[in-house]
Order: sequence, then C-alpha cells, then structure tokens
Amino acid sequence: MFENKRFQAALRDFEKEVVNSAKANLRKRNKNVTGELSDSIDSEVSVMKNSIRVFFEMDLYGWFQDQGVKGVKSGKSLSNFSYKSSSNVIGMEYHTKTFKKWLEARRVQRRDKKGRFLSYEQSGYAMATIVKNYGIKPSMFFTKPFNKALKRLEETAANELGFDLQDLLGNIIDENFKK
Repeated sequence: MFENKRFQAALRDFEKEVVNSAKANLRKRNKNVTGELSDSIDSEVSVMKNSIRVFFEMDLYGWFQDQGVKGVKSGKSLSNFSYKSSSNVIGMEYHTKTFKKWLEARRVQRRDKKGRFLSYEQSGYAMATIVKNYGIKPSMFFTKPFNKALKRLEETAANELGFDLQDLLGNIIDENFKK
C-alpha cells in the first residue's frame, strides 16, 4: 500500500504554519481582545482511501473579520459578505451584545453629545449601527498567511510526493527481485 508520509508531513506543516501565522496576525493587529477568535482557529488533515483533505475552521465572525463585510451605506468585502438591509433587528441584537462584550473587555465607553458616558449596552448598540452602515474592513489576518503558505506548499509538495513514490518503487523492486 502506498503511504505518502512525506507528502502528509508537508500538509501538516502547511496547516500549522497557517494557523500559527493567523493567530500571530490577530495578536499583532490587536484583534484578539478576548482571545476567543484565536482559540477558535483550528485545522485538520484527513487521510482517506482516495483523497487527502486539509480543513480550516474558526468562529464565523473570524471569516467576516478576514474578508470584510459591506455595510448598508458603504464598505468592501472580498467574499461578498454584506448587510442586506437596515432593518435586521435580530442581527442588531446579536451585534449589540458582541460589541458590548468587546467594549467591556477594552474598558471603552462612548460619550453622548453632552459628553456623558453611555452604558456599555448603549455603546454596543452605537458600534453595531456603525458597522451595519459602513461594514467591516477586510483584515486578511487568515488569507495572507494561507496564500503565503500555499505558495510554499506548491513548491515542496511535488518534491515530497516524488520522494514517497521513489520509496514505493524501491519497495516494489526489492520485493519482486529478491535473491
């Protein structure tokens, strides 16, 4: 049976490089306030009979942070993520809670027109409204390391697979031409 150990090792190196670089990007860009997004980033290499799969996962909002979200009024997304309308009440409730948690972790509160501090709930709602209207700018904290590691994988994978095939042929020759 053909065991492509070197090729699989190259894939495992690829997945580790992507995950570690993405987590490092979150830390560098100060987007890892609670650590939940960084903790959610994971990957897996699955070897099946006729295929190999490399799978990456993270909390859903991580993909939005990476690719950006187009707001109702303006903004840009690399994957066509967008807020469809300004009347999404359920989304606003979710985002208000998320921003409230984020603001509390950073100990930041917005002020009203008279200079008084708003509650974290009110500040969260204000931020959710801004994001809904103007979107989230793409950070590419995951995409950039993925593309960089993929380029390196393309260069090494063929070599590693070739070495695995060379080992297989060597084993076949040894088995069939024993003295």
